[in-house]
Amino acid sequence: MKHPVARHLDGVSKRAARLGARIGAVVVTVALGTTGWACGGVAAATRGAKGGSEFHAAPAKPGGPVPGAAASAAPPSASATSDGPRPGETIEERATRLHRQAIIVDGHNDIPSVILASNYDLGTRSTRTHTDLARMKAGGITAEFFSIYVEGELAEKPTVQGGGALRRAVDLIDVTYRQVERHPGDLLLATSAADIRRAKREGKVAVLMGVEGGHAIENSLNALRTLYRLGCRYMTLTHSNTNEWADSAGFNGPPVVRHHGLSPFGEEVVHEMQRIGMLVDISHVSDETFWSVMKVAKAPVIASHSSSRAVADHRRNMSDDMLRGLAKNGGVAMVNFWSMFLSNEYGVAAKKWFDKNGKAFGELRGKLKDDPLAFREALEKLRAQGEPMPKVPFSVLIDHIDHMVKVAGIDHVGLGSDFDGVDDLPEGLTGIDGLPRITLELVKRGYKDEDVLKILGGNFLRAFDAAEAYARSTSTTLSGDGSSRRISQ
Repeated sequence: MKHPVARHLDGVSKRAARLGARIGAVVVTVALGTTGWACGGVAAATRGAKGGSEFHAAPAKPGGPVPGAAASAAPPSASATSDGPRPGETIEERATRLHRQAIIVDGHNDIPSVILASNYDLGTRSTRTHTDLARMKAGGITAEFFSIYVEGELAEKPTVQGGGALRRAVDLIDVTYRQVERHPGDLLLATSAADIRRAKREGKVAVLMGVEGGHAIENSLNALRTLYRLGCRYMTLTHSNTNEWADSAGFNGPPVVRHHGLSPFGEEVVHEMQRIGMLVDISHVSDETFWSVMKVAKAPVIASHSSSRAVADHRRNMSDDMLRGLAKNGGVAMVNFWSMFLSNEYGVAAKKWFDKNGKAFGELRGKLKDDPLAFREALEKLRAQGEPMPKVPFSVLIDHIDHMVKVAGIDHVGLGSDFDGVDDLPEGLTGIDGLPRITLELVKRGYKDEDVLKILGGNFLRAFDAAEAYARSTSTTLSGDGSSRRISQ
């Protein structure tokens, strides 16, 4: 049997030939351990030895086009589709065909926090979570980003006092590895777009990791690269807290403004992420931070779990101007499924409830902050004592997709559920097994086959491909050519 690295290099050569045919003069040499092929697998990245695969392509010019950004405008499977139903095919049959054909990518799932807190195993069917193996299969998911979510308050204390942002990130990465290793027949640890496509071919779910909260790197580019080596392929620059180098949109109360966007170190974080092939995620950041990122980004940026502010006026959502800016960058906005970010009516009711129950909510949060399932159940009991929250129709989720497609364009919208990180989903959606409903509704609303495939995952794959291509174009090694800058105080 051929060694996995050898198989990987065979795939690299084939992909290199295809990429060279598309973008012109690309010279392929061999030198394993460079940034470009740290993208190709954790084992190769951590070895750190020269002598494998490396792309030597012309570096992107500042302000110029991103290498590979337009190379895969359609998802890989789109060429096999028609623009509508086949003869005699019902709407439901067409939706089923497309869902099975699609590479379906979800940009954000908080199940690692649940696993860490409760020792939950994905092989156990549970009505307490949104995610388990059986429902992942029923939902047809191809690639799921497991969120390495680090609460902002963990950055405020040392580990011995219950803090430790980087330690929490490492703990969540380890429980993610544990699930993949326990279920090798169903899950595949993925660190590249090629791995996602391989998971589709093998009938497995690609598990990727994205860090939620830039404070997880503890102001160190060395730590950033270490998280990349461990397999993390995006980082949300902030959570609801403003950190030492980027302003957050916040959530409740006035947002904390310290930098009016990115600090100089924050700009260096963005540059370093894109140099090594780690996607920059702008969900949770302030508007000023978003525009700071747009000024310095040289590769596509994502919003891993953000919806439309024009449809639901929450500052965590993206304005139309932001959507247009992200499209110009070549990025993807991945729609959040939380009712709070979908409906103005729900948002008003939630604020009213919080004004009345904020103290009790805070006490529950403090008591159960390390057990998200117990907190969710306690919150449901507390809410049951008052007026019920309004139900958000499932159609509203599709309204967000419609609007974002209208503003940003069909090539720049995807899915970012926020499963197992939120307490209320649209009516009729109880977890990841409900994803086929999205495909059905998109078909009902008249989307072409190719466009359905783009929204379900093809758009994200295009952006991921382009980010990897940009990293290869820098012709740099992961750590050897990296900045060691950090903020010490």
